[in-house]
Amino acid sequence: MASQQLPHGDSAGTFLGHPKGLFMLFFAEMWERFSYYGMRALLIFYLTKHWLFSDSEAGVIYGAYTALVYITPVVGGYLADKYLGQRKAVQFGAVLLTAGHFFMAFEGDAAAGHTGNPMINVFWLALALIIVGSGFLKANISVIVGQLYPRTDVRRDGAYTIFYMGINLGAALGSLLCGYIGETYGWAYGFGLAGIGMLAGLAVFVFGRGLLLGRGEPPAALAKGREFAMYGVGLGLVALCWVLVQNQDVVGWLLGGFGGLLVLYVIGVSVVRLQPDERDRIFAALFLIITSIIFWALFEQAGSSLNLFTDRHVDRGGVPASVFQSINAIYIILLAPVFATLWTVLGRKGLEPSTPFKFGLGVVQVGLGFLVLVWGAASVGVDVPTPVVFIFLIYLLHTTGELCLSPVGLSAMNRLAPAHMASLIMGVWFFASATGNFAAGLIASATGAEGVGEEAGKQVVLDVYSTVGWVAVGVGVVVLVISPLIKKLMHLDTLRDDNVGDDLEGQAEGPGEPQGAGIHPATRQP
Repeated sequence: MASQQLPHGDSAGTFLGHPKGLFMLFFAEMWERFSYYGMRALLIFYLTKHWLFSDSEAGVIYGAYTALVYITPVVGGYLADKYLGQRKAVQFGAVLLTAGHFFMAFEGDAAAGHTGNPMINVFWLALALIIVGSGFLKANISVIVGQLYPRTDVRRDGAYTIFYMGINLGAALGSLLCGYIGETYGWAYGFGLAGIGMLAGLAVFVFGRGLLLGRGEPPAALAKGREFAMYGVGLGLVALCWVLVQNQDVVGWLLGGFGGLLVLYVIGVSVVRLQPDERDRIFAALFLIITSIIFWALFEQAGSSLNLFTDRHVDRGGVPASVFQSINAIYIILLAPVFATLWTVLGRKGLEPSTPFKFGLGVVQVGLGFLVLVWGAASVGVDVPTPVVFIFLIYLLHTTGELCLSPVGLSAMNRLAPAHMASLIMGVWFFASATGNFAAGLIASATGAEGVGEEAGKQVVLDVYSTVGWVAVGVGVVVLVISPLIKKLMHLDTLRDDNVGDDLEGQAEGPGEPQGAGIHPATRQP
């Protein structure tokens, strides 16, 4: 065990007070998000303008795709926990993602639409590869971040916020560059650039893996045959997702059925196998997970209905609509250090809001964002393009809400989950995002108003936004009110670092140094 502990001292194991591995993961995730959000900025336009799907059809396809992106981490997390380890799972996922993004560059005959163009099957394959690649990468790279820190380390929320900055730096650059190039010079060029970004992310992770100092390795000796069998399972998932992404109704039933079974499984394990405090923490985590579904259902309008609204009903001065997808990420880059510092300062003074309270604030703000946009559009009239300032305002409120919920949620899942359930609970967190994304697709579909005039279509969108905005504000207020009860279930006073044992006794710790970097007796868990 001693050989796997994080070395003490800035020159050996840390940089700016954090493990050096955090910054390698920062850059690897930055390039992965460059590719994902670069493609995402273009996807709804690619569906409606190239493949000629209706707004309603495109909204549901977009929702099913993004939902599957967040379902597969449950499988990827499970296989990493049991067999591959997080590092190999991330690397395999990056390979699939690279292939998927490059396949997006093959578009075929634009005039044929989706009904007469055989290249639509290559498009479905590209989406399937990206879906499964994300499943192996997303949950597991987040878990590796947690493995670098003890569970009680006060730097954890700050570390996840720094990691989140990497996500959003990539998202900002991807949306700006891929979006602009794709809309200006052609879809293939925008998607091709996203593929190059993913290839860069793979290279950073492969060449920088030594900085992880043994974190994320398989739980036991992994035979080559079993390792390749797990990769075979991954390819089988690609074939399954190729079918599912074309049959969006099945995705909805899958979310409902599998989601219910997954929650029941987690509850059953908690009741039967866990001690009372650990069981209560799982129940608190499930509450946070369910709350996050409402947040993501509204937040994820950004890539679908809000993207189309910006394209059609906003005075944007000739700037391509996809470029506005970068606003949220730019706000994150600017505000993440502010929030990271705020949580740290308040925490030292004993004034930091609880995680459930932060979640309530997040849901309230995402609802207020839509209400501000509705008010702004109504103030000038539906027959006049909406001033672009209201797009900046909705993204500002969504961003501050996101910073109250998403990085804090990542940290909470890792902190509240027992070691042997770490990737599973992180996978459930992403599964909730899947449910929220599918619900977002249904909301986006409801904003589609084919066969009516531009003004009537705009009014339909605003009516939907008004309804979901008020619902979110109401739910957020309820979460704020009951947050003290959820905080009690977290039993933060009894949290202990899993790695504190005989091998650590008598060791002196430097200021802010993590104790053993969260390595379990099982050799790898946070």
